[in-house]
Amino acid sequence: MRITAYSYTNQGGREHNEDSVRCAFGEAGSVFLLADGLGGHGCGEVASRMAVDSIYEGCTTLKTASAEMLLTLMNDANNRILNAQSSPEQSDMRTTAVALHITDQRAAWAYAGDSRLYHFSGGQIAHVTKDHSVTYRKYMGGEISYMDIYHDDDRTRLMRVLGKENCRPEGEETEVAPGDAFLLCSDGFWEYVYDEEILIDFLKSESPAQWARNMLLRHIRRAAPGNDNFSLITVFVEEET
Repeated sequence: MRITAYSYTNQGGREHNEDSVRCAFGEAGSVFLLADGLGGHGCGEVASRMAVDSIYEGCTTLKTASAEMLLTLMNDANNRILNAQSSPEQSDMRTTAVALHITDQRAAWAYAGDSRLYHFSGGQIAHVTKDHSVTYRKYMGGEISYMDIYHDDDRTRLMRVLGKENCRPEGEETEVAPGDAFLLCSDGFWEYVYDEEILIDFLKSESPAQWARNMLLRHIRRAAPGNDNFSLITVFVEEET
């Protein structure tokens, strides 16, 4: 089984890019990390980079993909950010985070906040993470429709992020096979590209890079002036050649 990937990040219409992304391949498997920093004035960038670095360091010691272990690494990253908040200029920094670890025929992921992971299998969307936001809770409670998530006024009110005492990340794991794929993305990306379009672009793409380019063309046409930072990682699970 062969894993290929493509990553992209853009500051959008903001002065700073506070997103961080990382892709790594090695003896510990394939690791993909994305974080969307909060706090402004560059502090969000510090928090997102700290989360990505911390989780990556932990993944290099793992021999198999495990949601339980990724949750532990998320909490370790949270503690690192909380300790760094002792500096006055960093006291408000927080970050979302989503992590994917693939070893052999197993994939595990964990996340906190509204940066998403999509898993594709059998030509369909098999799983999408549930945003830790007030808006998503309203959707789960039947107050709004799924499409309302993209425009609701409470969408930026996050209930779980790294940089809070009780961040409560969530995670899952599953078997994977050639033909599966994953998308990790920040809210600055998914708010302009809908699930059905993500699936369509995946089905007509022959590589992670082509898939990303197809989706980014949709994003560019819709993004408003001054739009948020946006980032993505596309991952293909392929037959060994």
